[in-house]
Amino acid sequence: MSTDSTTPTDTETHRIRHTDLTAFHFDLLAVCARLEAGLDNVHGLAIKDGLQDIHGEEINHGRLYPNLDELDEKGLIEKRAQEIDARTNAYRVTKEGFRLLDQRRFHLASAVDGGA
Repeated sequence: MSTDSTTPTDTETHRIRHTDLTAFHFDLLAVCARLEAGLDNVHGLAIKDGLQDIHGEEINHGRLYPNLDELDEKGLIEKRAQEIDARTNAYRVTKEGFRLLDQRRFHLASAVDGGA
């Protein structure tokens, strides 16, 4: 691969953009990030409750956990098992997840403010 600064690296060409995610993925990231501000360990049930507040309807486990796993696989959240209960996971938004949230926020602010 070329080291020319105008040639994108493999990392740059495969970097996830905010347009690659669904609205539900962004809701998951936003709820998890908001919960992190007040909790040391963000569990799936807390995320589920936060999503239900946003959506105004029941979010079932069959929708929640596969989407959390997908965000984990993409490196946007980090999932780790808890020592107390092997069935319970804790979730944290990664630096890349916060980058996408910021990218989405900029996109929405530009639209609301009448920009590009």
